[in-house]
Amino acid sequence: MQTIYTPEAPEAIGPYSQGIIVNNIFYSSGQIPLTPQGEMVDGGIQEQTRQVFQNVQAVLKEAGASLETVIKATVFIKNMDEFPLINEIYGEYFEQHQPARSCVEVAKLPKDALIEIEVTALVKS
Repeated sequence: MQTIYTPEAPEAIGPYSQGIIVNNIFYSSGQIPLTPQGEMVDGGIQEQTRQVFQNVQAVLKEAGASLETVIKATVFIKNMDEFPLINEIYGEYFEQHQPARSCVEVAKLPKDALIEIEVTALVKS
């Protein structure tokens, strides 16, 4: 097992890591729209979604993976009415490669974020 950490994504806000690699598969922790300095990004769902993807890409890169090697994404959102906006931005990042995905509306997310995304990806050998 290998623990992943990069200063290019926010540090964990609890007793967990940014991600773990097991048998060439990377499991990320959920990424919320914090900057690498730990500040909530300004703006609404679109800005928050873009920041989450920046964080996801940073931990994937550190793990030796990328958006193109993502097997599954799980998206947690605070308001399902904002799904079309999220889906549009999601499609910009997963234009050609489209991994399996779940999207769930939740009552509340850490730091009162509007969105959180976690991914599972193959690590490039």
